[in-house]
Amino acid sequence: MSAPVEVVLSADSAGQLFNCAVFDPHSGSEFLSYRGGNTSSRSLTVLNGEYILGAQLGKNFINVWEIQRKDQLQQKIVCPGIVTCLCASPDGLYVLAGIAEAIYLWEMSTGNLLAILSRHYQDVSCIRFTDDSSHFVSGGKDNLALIWNLSSVVQLDSSRTPEPCHILSRHSLPITDIHCGLMGPQARVATASLDQTVKVWEVSSGEMLLSVLFDVGIMSVTFDPCEYFLFCGGSDGNIFQVSLCSTSLSRDKTFQTDSDGNQVFKGHRNLVTCLSVSMDGTLLLSGSNDETVRMWDVQSKQCIWSINHKGHVTNAVIIPAPANMFLADSHPAVPLPRFSRHLNPSEQGDGTGSGGMCLRLGASTQVTSETSLKVLERCDDKCGSVLCQSVFGDGENTKVRVSELEEEVKTLKKINKDLYEFSTQLLTKPN
Repeated sequence: MSAPVEVVLSADSAGQLFNCAVFDPHSGSEFLSYRGGNTSSRSLTVLNGEYILGAQLGKNFINVWEIQRKDQLQQKIVCPGIVTCLCASPDGLYVLAGIAEAIYLWEMSTGNLLAILSRHYQDVSCIRFTDDSSHFVSGGKDNLALIWNLSSVVQLDSSRTPEPCHILSRHSLPITDIHCGLMGPQARVATASLDQTVKVWEVSSGEMLLSVLFDVGIMSVTFDPCEYFLFCGGSDGNIFQVSLCSTSLSRDKTFQTDSDGNQVFKGHRNLVTCLSVSMDGTLLLSGSNDETVRMWDVQSKQCIWSINHKGHVTNAVIIPAPANMFLADSHPAVPLPRFSRHLNPSEQGDGTGSGGMCLRLGASTQVTSETSLKVLERCDDKCGSVLCQSVFGDGENTKVRVSELEEEVKTLKKINKDLYEFSTQLLTKPN
């Protein structure tokens, strides 16, 4: 059988049968399952198509599996506190975690903790990246949704406090879910809240484009890929389909079923916690506290299949099938580093496992870095000339010359190392 194009990844709060499992989106048959612990809500993510990361429910660590090794828990990433939400960037370079009211940003190549963003006033409930990894949006129990520019957070001077690009403050109760559309910085983002509204915003400007009022609190939200429809999961078990192609010019509207695309999916018996749409927009996946995951046909509103879990469904998403998932002999191209728990690992004695170093160059350090590099080049040229002399020297005192040159090379290597350390100190010195 050929590998599927898309798969369903889901998890529940019980973890009796598995932590998370992979299913066929068309038949509901199980492909793989990953065992060990259980995953909290909004905290299951795939990293670069090679690892599955899931924050342990009520604990301060993240479970990690190589995506093709279903039975072996590879490692646990210890975090500074209980993880309330987790998200990996689509390009696989960064991981975001909500811990209490703070957002932690790690760099995957080194494991370095690049930033701790403390802009929310209460627990962070959800985090989402844009499809191009340029921005991310965080939502919290403080009723706020914040739009962040990733490059400004990563390259920011450590003496300054990171600030979001836009603060979305039109909700009156906690944010329950966030979904980012396509088109990167030009995308639209939807926020769901217990205040019974779903609001659609523009990432680039932070402007609110639409607000839809429902009769119940909304627990989950998603777009279809073309953004013709908005799907909203209610606390009463219903899923509301909102048409985004309405001719109405009003930004504030109340949901009502009609013939223009505003419809209701009925079947769940408890609040709908997760929603996801297939790439072609024909299938809608939902997870609920009634311990079921359901697949719906969008056009007919009929349930195609249903899978029973042993606990509340905490995560359910349709994703492109990773290439390594069905190759038993494959391995990740790059091993996961040890995650740092401090912003400055060298000062806290919390070095990364990869031994990597992250340099953030500011405008004021460009001249200094260029001068240091020239010094290193001159040192390398001198080493090269010494080696040439050792090859083409006279034959009478070869042994003596070799020993002398070896000592000189050692001295030059020490000088080179000292120059390198001095230049890196200049490059990383705060302004």
